[in-house]
Amino acid sequence: MQSVYLTWMISALALGVLLLPVFKPPWAKLSLPPFVDFFRRYWVHILIVFAIYNAKDALDQIDRLLMASTGLDMTPYIWAIEGNLVLWVQQTFEANWLTTTLTHFYVAGFMFICYVSIFYFAYFDDRWLADRVTLSIAWVYILAVPFYLFFNVRVTGDTIPEMETLAYTLTPEIADWFRRIDPFTNGMPSLHIGIPFAVWLCLTRFDDDRRWNRYRHTVFVYTLITAFTIIYLGIHWFVDIIGGMLIAGAAVSLADRTSNTWWKFFDERTMNSRIVTVLTRPGQAWAWLRSHLSKTLKKYRAPSSRETGHIAVVILILVAAVVTWDLTHRSLPAGGVEAPEAAAAADGWLVTLDNQSEGISMMIHNLSSDGFDSTIVGVPGLSLNSSYALEMNRLIVSNGTSLFVYDVRQPETILSILPLGEHEHLLLCQRSSSLVVAYTTQGELQVMDLEGSPIVEPGEGHNDIHTMTCSGSEIAYVTNEQPMEVNIIQLGVRGQVGYVINATASADEDEILSSWGTPVDMENATIENMTFDREYLAVTVNVSATDRLVLYNRSTAEQWLASNPKYHVSDLSLDHGILAWSVRDHFNPLAPQAKYLDREIYFTNLATNTSHVLTSDSNDQWGPQVLEHHLVYFQLDGDVVSVEIYSWEPELRLYSSIVLQIGVLAAFFVVAWNMWQRQSERRLSRQP
Repeated sequence: MQSVYLTWMISALALGVLLLPVFKPPWAKLSLPPFVDFFRRYWVHILIVFAIYNAKDALDQIDRLLMASTGLDMTPYIWAIEGNLVLWVQQTFEANWLTTTLTHFYVAGFMFICYVSIFYFAYFDDRWLADRVTLSIAWVYILAVPFYLFFNVRVTGDTIPEMETLAYTLTPEIADWFRRIDPFTNGMPSLHIGIPFAVWLCLTRFDDDRRWNRYRHTVFVYTLITAFTIIYLGIHWFVDIIGGMLIAGAAVSLADRTSNTWWKFFDERTMNSRIVTVLTRPGQAWAWLRSHLSKTLKKYRAPSSRETGHIAVVILILVAAVVTWDLTHRSLPAGGVEAPEAAAAADGWLVTLDNQSEGISMMIHNLSSDGFDSTIVGVPGLSLNSSYALEMNRLIVSNGTSLFVYDVRQPETILSILPLGEHEHLLLCQRSSSLVVAYTTQGELQVMDLEGSPIVEPGEGHNDIHTMTCSGSEIAYVTNEQPMEVNIIQLGVRGQVGYVINATASADEDEILSSWGTPVDMENATIENMTFDREYLAVTVNVSATDRLVLYNRSTAEQWLASNPKYHVSDLSLDHGILAWSVRDHFNPLAPQAKYLDREIYFTNLATNTSHVLTSDSNDQWGPQVLEHHLVYFQLDGDVVSVEIYSWEPELRLYSSIVLQIGVLAAFFVVAWNMWQRQSERRLSRQP
């Protein structure tokens, strides 16, 4: 994953150095000292470029969470405008050699423009251009941030059915790299156009003596080729290109207006002396800072339109930050839970098995209440080995000898006590209009009603069951004899349907697993976990190397790998058109990185076939359970395990609502004041 990235970066930097004689100003000479000295002379410029790179990684994480939380997606509108124009481009020119060439050009060429542009101007000490090009690149990214967060546009290859993401799927290693660094929703505007176009505009506007003519022409040609590349590879729309050009123009204008102010304080030629002053004469530095702050505050006590404009921008940024924070932190822990060991959820209700300091406890949480009110259930003989199931408003709990039936609305009362000895699985399913208990003893399926009466199913004889689950009146199970076939029966109906699962991945993916020391063993593959509804069946298949996620469409008999086949998937949950799972994504056992050691929660909206990353942090998350209005999952934060409750509907907390209300009112008055000031100042400027 890292090798391909390093190859691209080294190639881009090496090419930049090799082309120095081609692009240098006519009178300039090449020598070795500037290669070393330009770091000292332009370290702030270099720091800005690398800060942008690191900021993008953090922003992409926020964007993933926002997409999962809000579903903000402008792609259908862009598609409606453009139609399949990008598809025509790809299908007209598609060729293997062109795909390979342009994929490498797409990444390495972008690195060349971003890094080498700054390097050239710094090496030849063209500070006038270095200052403005660096700020232009920074402004391009700053202006793109609101679009990336709140105007999500998916890549074309993930939107148009016939179109392929040629670059993202060129090789498994490249695919992994793109999936790691790109959320695939940052189409508008295109930075691959915005940044080089901004560089070209800077050279056009600020290169007064045309010393950089060759480089300017090259950047223009590069931008044209890039425009074709991002369309051909199935990444961007034509509108994304227009957006990139527009923010490039705005960025260059802002860079020109802010350059003198910014570099007055951050010019490397004076920065070093100021740093020395701070370290050696802190009193003098503090006096200067107090004086500067006093002058600034004095301006804001009697603000002009310039100052009120700044205040308005700050208010908008604060409001946006509060909204973004709330939308990316929507999960709340279930109250009263100390050390949860297991959980079961049904619409509106959550049951947790908690290993508390006072002993084993079972709690029912009402998810429809504001504070997720909890109640302790008194279960005789409760232990960590107790099995239980929750469906509708009924809870069943087994202590190994008896089965207790509760109404979750009144958990203090036991509705019935049924004899139930040792068993492997315990489910609550539907039969007609009533609930029934389904379980296995020594691998054989048994069914009884909530009064304890056995129910004889037609055509029974379901034995040797390895794993099973149910959805409504249907029970799905896998036997030890046929570990790759899912059998589904319907309670009260004779017969069953079998679904043979295929977890085969490409040879390239299997080769990577073998290189990690975990070869794939398809002959002994086994279904380990499953979940289903009327339309879809999702299973995890253990292939020795890993557990793969396979999604089966029961209507069309189509099946496919719904997650990267190299990374371990577990804890499936499917309901209400949403499939959720946990995965240790991007984890390479030969080069483990701390940020990929934990599990994250993913989910797919099956109606739109769009996948989202629900969690993206250093905490370990697992065991998702999909409900109509919530998603429940476990989280390990340090040494603390909690059960998190995530709401599908975006909700702003009380403090956020108050902040937003105050922000809106403040913005109203400040903007009105600013408009009045601007008109008054312009009127006065016309007077003699």
